[in-house]
Amino acid sequence: MHADELDVSAGLVRGLLELTFPQWAELPLVHLPSYGTDARLYRLGPELVVRLPKIHWATSQIEMEQAQLPRLAPHLPAAIPEVVAVGEPALGYPWRWAVYRWLDGEPPRIGTVQLAHDLAAFIAALQLIDTSGAPRGTHRGGPLHLRDATTRVALAQLREETDIAAVTNAWEAALAAPAWSKESVWLHGDILEGNLLIRDGRLAAVIDWGCACVGDPAFDFAIAWSLLAPVRESFRVASGVDDDTWARARGLALSQALIALPYYLYSSPPIAERSRLIIREVLADTGEHGP
Repeated sequence: MHADELDVSAGLVRGLLELTFPQWAELPLVHLPSYGTDARLYRLGPELVVRLPKIHWATSQIEMEQAQLPRLAPHLPAAIPEVVAVGEPALGYPWRWAVYRWLDGEPPRIGTVQLAHDLAAFIAALQLIDTSGAPRGTHRGGPLHLRDATTRVALAQLREETDIAAVTNAWEAALAAPAWSKESVWLHGDILEGNLLIRDGRLAAVIDWGCACVGDPAFDFAIAWSLLAPVRESFRVASGVDDDTWARARGLALSQALIALPYYLYSSPPIAERSRLIIREVLADTGEHGP
């Protein structure tokens, strides 16, 4: 996915386990295919999973999850990851890596009313957690205008992909929405289908908390223009989101899609197609005309 990502092979992972955690070194090790952008995952036996950053910008995520997730977990209505052990750089692998508890479930294929209600309840519970000492958001959780320059650079690269005038109008409408003026709250920062696990049609777990921070919660509602697009109104009603936060969430969904599309256009067809879907949904929702 990235020109400078590391190739984290099963052999390397086995070697790291033998060196650092020999008690797990003989357990079955199975690579988990994923279109996640930050890490390589290997299931380790029936109860564990190894997560290794594959790109430099993800290297601080393990420390953040190790420090913050234990304080969040008791207050949330669905499971979140548990860091079991952290390994140090070795055998040519340059960063810290971690072993997590395995969480059962499957990523949702479609948005349902039940999932919309479960996710709204999860976000509401997250926002009630004390924010003392929590990381402050900038890229996620910060003012929308901080994404303006990057969004417009990406937009300029997409003249063959979308209606530039329509998308620009939708983006500028989002920028015009008033900024978050209430107390900062916890947000996951990367709620999308690949980071949700369901069992028996209910939300079972929310994973991959590397972007979690405190700030404007709008980013956590951006899934309303992708997975939850078919049940967007149910999600909005269940969440009780005010109009300004909803407008910023729509803008964040659009910005993220515009930035991702040229970057992953050839390296990750699933992410590129998801980005196209979001752009179409935002244009339809705002009444703009697009392809």
